[in-house]
Amino acid sequence: MTQNIYDNDAFFTAYSQLPRSVGGLDSAPEWPALRAMLPDVQGKQVLDLGCGYGWFCRWAAEQGAARVLGVDVSEKMLAQASGMGEQTTVSYARLDLEQLALPPASYDLIYSSLAFHYIADFATLLAAIRHGLKPDGKLVFSIEHPIFMAPRQPGWLTDGQGRKRWPVDSYQQQGPRVSDWLAPGVIKQHRTLGTTINALLQAGFQLEHVEEWGPSDEQVAQQPALAEERERPMLLLVACSLR
Repeated sequence: MTQNIYDNDAFFTAYSQLPRSVGGLDSAPEWPALRAMLPDVQGKQVLDLGCGYGWFCRWAAEQGAARVLGVDVSEKMLAQASGMGEQTTVSYARLDLEQLALPPASYDLIYSSLAFHYIADFATLLAAIRHGLKPDGKLVFSIEHPIFMAPRQPGWLTDGQGRKRWPVDSYQQQGPRVSDWLAPGVIKQHRTLGTTINALLQAGFQLEHVEEWGPSDEQVAQQPALAEERERPMLLLVACSLR
């Protein structure tokens, strides 16, 4: 079973104070890039894996999706999502993505934001997603970039001139990474970029767009703190379809 760290009281309290938790999609700097990768959802069947507060579910409904299902392993997340407004086309369910089972050819779009890097058995998850997508369906997701996840002790290093460097070690040693992000003992799963891409290809997906996300000039001008995200890729964004 996926570690359910989001139901940890200390973690959830800290998570609820993040800008993307308070302000939703527009407060996530990668959202414009992700949004550009999405197909038209008007009249479509949409599934959000690791839906969290349900921000994307509500956005998809506002764009005219026929039905949106958001799933998450966290009861606290689902309670928050349900309490942030009811829409007749949106529903939520508690599911563990490590044990995901979907009805065949049911969804036009399967979306996930920053959830797949918690999954140990990525191949099995991709097989379930492929089974659940319609023949012309799309998978669009974001994860933490392998360069960001690889270090055993992640964190900026600063040289004598005040320049920041991101340490990259143990890159080829794939598997669990334990950090104290928001709460002690958070477990994520490091995979190399090659492993991630090859898993998609082996599962029968065709890559349409791969982006090692970094902020735009306009975003840095508006939020100078984002400039450090250009020193290393923090996020990997992927859009693919069935072959």
